[in-house]
Amino acid sequence: MSKSGVSVAPECVSQFNELKLGKSIKYIIYKLSDDYKEIIVEDASSDPDWETFRNKLLNAKAPDKKGKEGKGPRFAVYDFEWELESGEGKRKKIVFISWSPDEGTLVFPRMTYASSKESLKNALSGLSGEVQANRDDEIEYATILKDISRGTR
Repeated sequence: MSKSGVSVAPECVSQFNELKLGKSIKYIIYKLSDDYKEIIVEDASSDPDWETFRNKLLNAKAPDKKGKEGKGPRFAVYDFEWELESGEGKRKKIVFISWSPDEGTLVFPRMTYASSKESLKNALSGLSGEVQANRDDEIEYATILKDISRGTR
């Protein structure tokens, strides 16, 4: 359980293991349940299109406890694959993405996501990279590729 009292649903781990071992899933998007008590799977997909994935993050919404809606923070795991510039083959990393937009996100969802992140990360064994994104340009394919291919973010 996280500092915020939020638990991780078993489905989060089972879907991650399917991505990690079976490779039939390309990405998973996680969100907090409507009552903010559990991290759940919002979407799991085999679609390899980065823009489809990115747009789901950009368009996510989250209400506060009074029902007011703003931009929604999300957690995601993406099975990233790229060609080495040297032509020596491909590399793969399962990347954890914490998306929390700076603009338009309400305080309660933002703080609850921030205090719940470690619980989800700890439940997902086998992550090989992490990205914290707060602006739209930080979840551009090229930006993430640059960061994870050299391991700086």
